[in-house]
Amino acid sequence: MWQETDQHLYRAFKFADFREAFAFMTKVALTAEKMDHHPTWSNTYNKVEIWLNTHSAGNTVTDKDRALAEAVDQLYTSS
Repeated sequence: MWQETDQHLYRAFKFADFREAFAFMTKVALTAEKMDHHPTWSNTYNKVEIWLNTHSAGNTVTDKDRALAEAVDQLYTSS
């Protein structure tokens, strides 16, 4: 579940191994590029952490972030 603050949406995702985590990141990257909205994220072995906010809106959470979060959730459920 995404955690929301005034400045970002955050969620951590866990996978069986690095390969699955990286495959998920690849899917997210392609989706983010299509939406022209790119996450701040990190990956350590089987864990992917994502932070979303809109830089052009003063680094706050906007509808663009919520839309990308929803798309990421759909990718996670289907992986």
